Amino acid sequence: MTEIFEETSPVRVIFSRTESLAEEIEDRIRAASVSIDAALYRFGNARLSHALCDAQRRGVSIRLIADRGKFEDSEDTRNLLSKSPFPFCLTHGRDGARSKMHHKFVILDEGTVLTGSYNWTFASEEQNYENLLILQDPLLVDLHRQEFDSLWASVAKAPDSGSPG
Repeated sequence: MTEIFEETSPVRVIFSRTESLAEEIEDRIRAASVSIDAALYRFGNARLSHALCDAQRRGVSIRLIADRGKFEDSEDTRNLLSKSPFPFCLTHGRDGARSKMHHKFVILDEGTVLTGSYNWTFASEEQNYENLLILQDPLLVDLHRQEFDSLWASVAKAPDSGSPG
């Protein structure tokens, strides 16, 4: 793990070349005690899906927004989300079906954001060079919270947007 500035920095970065990003994400999901809100372009990692389901069984509130195009294109994504007990919504980007909801961030317990190039897929874990930023700066967490809440409000009201809760 690489620290920016010093050990007490509110920003850390991990590279897949040297560490398992799925393991880091899974550990943080397991440590969450209140809420997990995720906006993910791709979602096809069964290990991380199971960790989210386990978190919900522990009483953690889970909400997930995924890209509609990737949901429609990926059988893995459809299977994982359709079997999940937590609410999820599907959306395109700002320009409708021709665009993507390309975010890759997770807000954990209102105190940590995980973001970066990493998609929650087998390829990202086993084949690609990826990065994961861990943000614990209150301003950065709040900015991600505002973006998630705005997206959730807009897609949760849309017809046929998944299973919002």
